[in-house]
Amino acid sequence: MSISVLSPTRALGGVSGLLQVASLLGLVLLLFKAAQLYLRRQWLLKALQQFPSPPSHWLYGHMQEFQEETELRPLLKRVEKYPSACARWLWGTKALVLIYDPDYMKVVLGRSDPKSHDSYRLLIPWIGNGLLVLEGQTWFQHRRMLTPAFHYDILKPYVGLMADSVRVMLDKWEELVSLDSHLEVLGHVSLMTLETIMKCAFSHQGSIQTDRNIQSYIQAIRDLGNLTFSRIRNAFHQNDFIYRLTPEGRWSHRACQLAHQHTGAGTHPHWVLPGAGIGNRDVRVSDAVIKLRKAHLQKEGELEKVRSKRHLDFLDILLFARMENGSSLSDVDLRAEVDTFMFEGHDTTASGISWILYALASHPEHQQRCREEIQSLLGDGASITWDHLDKMPYTTMCIKEALRLYPPVPVISRDMSKPITFPDGRSLPAGIPFSLSFYGLHHNPKVWPNPEVFDPSRFAPGSDRHSHAFLPFSGGSRNCIGKQFAMNEMKVAVALTLLRFELAPDPSRVPVPIPRVVLKSKNGIHLQLRKLL
Repeated sequence: MSISVLSPTRALGGVSGLLQVASLLGLVLLLFKAAQLYLRRQWLLKALQQFPSPPSHWLYGHMQEFQEETELRPLLKRVEKYPSACARWLWGTKALVLIYDPDYMKVVLGRSDPKSHDSYRLLIPWIGNGLLVLEGQTWFQHRRMLTPAFHYDILKPYVGLMADSVRVMLDKWEELVSLDSHLEVLGHVSLMTLETIMKCAFSHQGSIQTDRNIQSYIQAIRDLGNLTFSRIRNAFHQNDFIYRLTPEGRWSHRACQLAHQHTGAGTHPHWVLPGAGIGNRDVRVSDAVIKLRKAHLQKEGELEKVRSKRHLDFLDILLFARMENGSSLSDVDLRAEVDTFMFEGHDTTASGISWILYALASHPEHQQRCREEIQSLLGDGASITWDHLDKMPYTTMCIKEALRLYPPVPVISRDMSKPITFPDGRSLPAGIPFSLSFYGLHHNPKVWPNPEVFDPSRFAPGSDRHSHAFLPFSGGSRNCIGKQFAMNEMKVAVALTLLRFELAPDPSRVPVPIPRVVLKSKNGIHLQLRKLL
């Protein structure tokens, strides 16, 4: 009898003891973590003492700046107040150094530090481990393998494909402006640049610009850009498991699925394998495209035989590429490079072209001078070729000045793997992340006098400027591999547009630049178009 009474009591006492031990361990772990965070903050404060910044809150840092309608205004205030660079606190235990000086840029981009893990790892579910994200020897091997895909012999035939896509867009604009002269151009330009990539990457036939289904891919890319940017700034969304449980995390997952289903979906219909369509979560369309293209190339033969039959596209180059040890890229690597090129090759270029058109619309005297130059070169624009692209110097100057004011990629980041010392003597230990603000650099009054003024003469032949004062395609060994492709597409789009339309800004909807993965406008980029006779 006594045993039956005492046993539950002892059991309860045992459970209570375990709970006390667990509570004590939890408290110890909590105190240990708090001490870690405190020491980390003290280390950061000491490391960053040479780089002043506006006052920050001990917990949420400079988060108030991020909550403004656009953080570009406070950025430009920093550029004016703090020479070369300043500290920026994302939250209590995470800070970085924001740089916007050409000498500082040259030092950082001349090193081989890795891209910021905390930022770029968030892109992997979207674009995979492609050239944008890879590091070290693997990046070097991929870069060397992919470089032939951007040789001028490969790029030459693309000019005609670019022109065809631009003309489809301009034909649509003619129909639309007959009803209303006001037009939001970024959406249309995004479709055009996506179609161009589809043609150049996959030899897509026909136009996707009239396909309503492709709008879901454009929206998915827009959503992923916004969600990724927001996640970088949110301390509570850094953990992958926690993020997947949030509404934003689920939204991001759906957008990734949609983007992957469309990657390659615009290729020739018979290239899409059964089971690879939308709704099958296990098979990406790009996987199906890669598999079937491999089969086609096996029938067509060696590289030179293929080249003699048709122009090579990006996927051909990828499949023929070989590493130093003779091995080819795996299907996973191929898919990552295709996804990376699809995003980098259409979204950044669409941003650049749209802002260029806005800049020319806002400065009619420069627009007209460009138009006259293009008319003397192309006539009615029935034909535009590779050889024409180097014969429009003033238009090129205007394009570069617009890219200075509106760099398509406003910021990139690096993690310092070794201590660094800058030309002015300031130094930092290893482990400090950097944000390289190309927007801040391009608007720095110490680098560009009257930086908000649109002045194409800054880029006149023979003009003198710092080698790292103008970086729309980054710099150093990790500069944009597709910069020549992008510049060609921008020139083709601007030239053919100015031959067909007179552009003016829409005074009721002035675009508000916002920094995302790519420079966007909060309210779109609206123009007024008038068809030229």
